[in-house]
Amino acid sequence: MYTKTILICDDDEGILEMLAIILEGSGYTIIPVQNSLNIYETIEREHPDLLLLDLWMPVLSGDQVLRSLRNNPQTHELPVIVISASRDGQKIAEEAGATEFMSKPFDLDFLLQRIHQYLN
Repeated sequence: MYTKTILICDDDEGILEMLAIILEGSGYTIIPVQNSLNIYETIEREHPDLLLLDLWMPVLSGDQVLRSLRNNPQTHELPVIVISASRDGQKIAEEAGATEFMSKPFDLDFLLQRIHQYLN
């Protein structure tokens, strides 16, 4: 069976590791990216099935990344779940074209449920 690949982009190493452990335990292939500048190259090389994206990152913010992905015909349809501790996060994520928004700290069971929904 083909394993679905999830790219996680977050500058917080602890969150990256925690999500990777949980999602790999659920049978997904995980590609962690800590530096958002590497995200386009990684997407082009790996063709993930879903992107978990933090909003607030140094250099290139999540909403900048998301806008670029939505403007690119090859990544326009990629499901993107934006995660953020920001109070304005939902509005920013929706305006940038997020498939879904989750505020940090998020409910892991709910996150897994949503990921499963988008990937099946």
